[in-house]
Amino acid sequence: MIERPSGEVPTVRHDIAQRIQAFTPTVFAEMSALSAQHGAVNLGQGFPDFAGPAFVREAANRAIDAGHNQYAHPAGLPRLRSAIAAAFSSRTGLDIDFDLHVTVTSGATEAIFDTIMALVDPGDEIICFEPFYDSYPASVTMAGGTMRVVRLEPPGWTFRIDSLRAAVTERTRLILLNTPHNPTGKVFAKDELEGVAETAREHDLIVITDEVYDRITFDGARHISIATLPGMWERTLTINSTGKTFSLTGWKIGYAIGPEWLQHALRSVHQFVTFATATPFQHAMADGLEQASENGYYETLLQEYDARRTVLATHLDAAGLPALPVQGSYFLMTPFDHLGFETDVAVCRWLIEDIGVTPIPPSAFYIDPTTAPKLIRFCFAKERATLDEAGRRLAGTLSRAQGR
Repeated sequence: MIERPSGEVPTVRHDIAQRIQAFTPTVFAEMSALSAQHGAVNLGQGFPDFAGPAFVREAANRAIDAGHNQYAHPAGLPRLRSAIAAAFSSRTGLDIDFDLHVTVTSGATEAIFDTIMALVDPGDEIICFEPFYDSYPASVTMAGGTMRVVRLEPPGWTFRIDSLRAAVTERTRLILLNTPHNPTGKVFAKDELEGVAETAREHDLIVITDEVYDRITFDGARHISIATLPGMWERTLTINSTGKTFSLTGWKIGYAIGPEWLQHALRSVHQFVTFATATPFQHAMADGLEQASENGYYETLLQEYDARRTVLATHLDAAGLPALPVQGSYFLMTPFDHLGFETDVAVCRWLIEDIGVTPIPPSAFYIDPTTAPKLIRFCFAKERATLDEAGRRLAGTLSRAQGR
């Protein structure tokens, strides 16, 4: 045991950086912990409770057994980047050079963080559509920027292009877009994307577009990458996630597609955040992308999610919680004002503790949570048995709420 010299008083500062002092545990962590405490069916956090496709999981085992367990190239395995480029080119018609235009990251969230850190200086402003994925404002805050929001209004989650234009100032650096949209399920239509693109071109803005649910759209909704619109490739970074596409979110294999200058910016940060992403999982996702178009995986994925959406919507409707229409992603939003609760946090806590089903309060996705519409979000990326158990527990929710 080392003895401290007589009379020495330890001096340790316990302050944390000012830029993160307002950060609290995410709403997902809070609600998932409460869900576990009460044994609730967790339809809150957006991840599947099923295994993911066997042909991709088996590829990961082969990669581990083959010894692919050391650092990969920082920008990602060439084979995976080539598969990503081929898939994106096939869908968009854009000519993608895998070496210059694709970077693999540890999930889409890392790609978003890296890009914002690379492009935003203190005092810069970022325009984002509200509600938003909760990592967006945290990333902007850590970069020293300010987020200005353009509100999407239910039930159709529409916005006025004049509101977007009015949000632009001389300090605006970029627009952050998410389509298909979490948490609303909105898929931005072509005319809406054209309005965003026109604004970006007019004011020389960069567009970061989060498209992790691009393979999950419903009822004829068509996903369009804004990078395909005239004059947008050179100013757009398209972010996606194989974790969402292949229902293997814990592998954290995301990627970003865009012009060389934006890739240089992203990679400059990425090299000091994770350096490289898990090698065997990159090999496996390369297998997944190479095989998915040929083995019918994408069609099966969409059919299964469409069926899950119908199952959960039916259960919610029977419980007196009819869901709003949804065009994409794997979430449903439902009003709760008729249940007699003041806030979405209060109704979510009651549903977890008394009913045994966990949703998420979307007020966490608003700059001012008190202005959020009275809605709660449920995730249907679950086994049929999980959704049916949730439906069994939700039965009679309306009468139980009114009888409190």
